Amino acid sequence: MASFSFGTGNAAKLLRLPMYAVGRIGTFLVPRGDTWVFGCGAGVGDGALALYREAADAGHRTLWLARTPRDEADAKALGIRTRRRDGLRGWWATARAGVLVVTHGLGDVNRYGSSDGFVVQLWHGIPLKRIGLDSPVTAQVPSGIPGAGALRRILTLLYRGAAQRIRVLPAASHRSRGRLESAFGLGDDRVVVTGEPRVDVLSAGTADARVAAATTLLTRTGPLLSEQSALLYAPTWRDGGPDPAVPTAEQWIRIVRMLEKHDAVLFIRSHPLGEGAYAPPWSSGRVRMLNSDLLPDATPALARMDVLITDYSSMAYDVGLLSMPVVYLAPDAVEYARERGFYGRYEDVAGTDYARDWDGALDQLDSLLGDENAYSAASDRSAALSAHMHAHRDGRNARRVYQAIRARGIPAPKGAR
Repeated sequence: MASFSFGTGNAAKLLRLPMYAVGRIGTFLVPRGDTWVFGCGAGVGDGALALYREAADAGHRTLWLARTPRDEADAKALGIRTRRRDGLRGWWATARAGVLVVTHGLGDVNRYGSSDGFVVQLWHGIPLKRIGLDSPVTAQVPSGIPGAGALRRILTLLYRGAAQRIRVLPAASHRSRGRLESAFGLGDDRVVVTGEPRVDVLSAGTADARVAAATTLLTRTGPLLSEQSALLYAPTWRDGGPDPAVPTAEQWIRIVRMLEKHDAVLFIRSHPLGEGAYAPPWSSGRVRMLNSDLLPDATPALARMDVLITDYSSMAYDVGLLSMPVVYLAPDAVEYARERGFYGRYEDVAGTDYARDWDGALDQLDSLLGDENAYSAASDRSAALSAHMHAHRDGRNARRVYQAIRARGIPAPKGAR
């Protein structure tokens, strides 16, 4: 079962309302300085790390707010100055910061010190499923709570109010921009088409260098030979519900046989907020877990993958930058569309031939890995989808976001010309 849901998270948020009020009073009394603070709900990585490097290279004072000892260790390995996000020191760092950079929500930094700050919300993917104000789960409360309707209205107002603090929200394209404006209730003066910093790593440098760096990351799970195909399965979090795509014992047998047939390795990337029984019932070096505790940011590893398998992940848009085929596996697409909703129709992205179970997905994978023409056609389809959703692919998205921040009144670092 998943370890987190919107309902439990929102219940905790309501209980913290007095702390928000105290924190807001404190930020009125504390003057903001010129430090840029960064946080990321997935660890030290994602678009926050790309923009951190841009700001640090420009000479700004920077600080990463670490959620865990793992974050602190990862930041230290990169030479990044850190402070723990929680507690009085984390609040002080957030309350004094001139710029607050987040990827998931204001809880990436100290949530009680963000009032009236200059917030840069990088988000963490082009939305396919509805998010924010567009999704009914955003204001969900646990079932059985008295006054649930009133609480949902309060949560919607709180979410909308928090979103209004955002000063810069990068979009990958004008199509993505419209979705983000709707989801966050923001105007086009705040949502800017700069490209997403988190995918710069898929465009910067040479293809050989990107593949070599990705291979190094993947070998944390064990050896990966150059001639072996690498497949990535990245299912979407289902807000506390079970994942209907967990393979049966019989399907695991088919999966491993297919991997052996094509000399392939399947990497399974569970969502950081969930858990799934994705391990086969026996040990197999062909199936490897690639969870966030091993690799907080999976995007740099995409350059070594040959095929992505997913349901509703934004990775489906990103891998098109690499012309990587996608196999869509969505047993619950009809139910998901009714309960959560999509931007447009799911078939507009996945096609009408998406797999409804692992048996269908394996048939598609067998064709892709065994037929060069089928692989090439699927690559072209993926690249075409990406071209509609990514306006920039030059590895300079973080630079454009930095320029957008500066254009909104954030001064150059002291001593800069």
